[in-house]
Amino acid sequence: MKPSASSFDLAELAPDARILHTAHDLFYRDGIRATGIDRVIAESGVAKKTFYRYFPSKDDLIVAFLDFRHENWIAWFRDALARHGGTLNALVPALAEWFGSESYRGCAFINSVVEVGATLPQALDISRRHKRDMTAAIRALMPASRTAKADAQALALAVDGAIVTAQFADSPADALKALARVVRAIRASATERQIAG
Repeated sequence: MKPSASSFDLAELAPDARILHTAHDLFYRDGIRATGIDRVIAESGVAKKTFYRYFPSKDDLIVAFLDFRHENWIAWFRDALARHGGTLNALVPALAEWFGSESYRGCAFINSVVEVGATLPQALDISRRHKRDMTAAIRALMPASRTAKADAQALALAVDGAIVTAQFADSPADALKALARVVRAIRASATERQIAG
C-alpha cells in the first residue's frame, strides 16, 4: 500500500496533504471517533485556521480519508494481485502481505461503517464503492463463465471474513488457510462446470 504519513517527511507536503495523511494514519490506527480534530491539527503541524480552510468539518475529513484510503488500497490490491500471478492463486498471498504488515488494523471501510455509517451516509456510499471495486478486482482474476460474477461475490464475502478474522486473531494464518480453502472450492467447482459444459 502507499506509504503512511510516518514513512516520509510530512513537512514536504502541502498543508491539505499533511492533514489528510495524518488523519489517514490516525483514523485507521486509532479509529475515527477516538481521533479528535485537535489531534489531527497538532500532528499534522498546521494551524487550526488552515485545517478548517481545507476541511470545514470532521465529516469532510472523514469523507476525504475514505476516498484517499479507497484509491490507495484498491491500487495496492490490484498491483499485489498482478505481482502474485494475476489468477485466483494470487488472492491469498496478496492478502497475506497486508495482514502481515505492522500497520494492519482490518478493513478501514468495515470499521468506518461501524463507527459512523449511521450518521454519515457518504461513508456508506464510499464503502459500498470500495467493496464493488474489490469484487471487480477479484472477478478480473477469473476466467469468463456463467457463474463468474456470483463466484467473485462469494470470494469477496470470504475475503471480508478473512479480513475481520485476521484483525482479531493472534495470527492471520488460520484466516488465510480458510480463504485458501474457499478459493480451491470455487476453482474446483468452476472446473467441474466447464467439464460438464
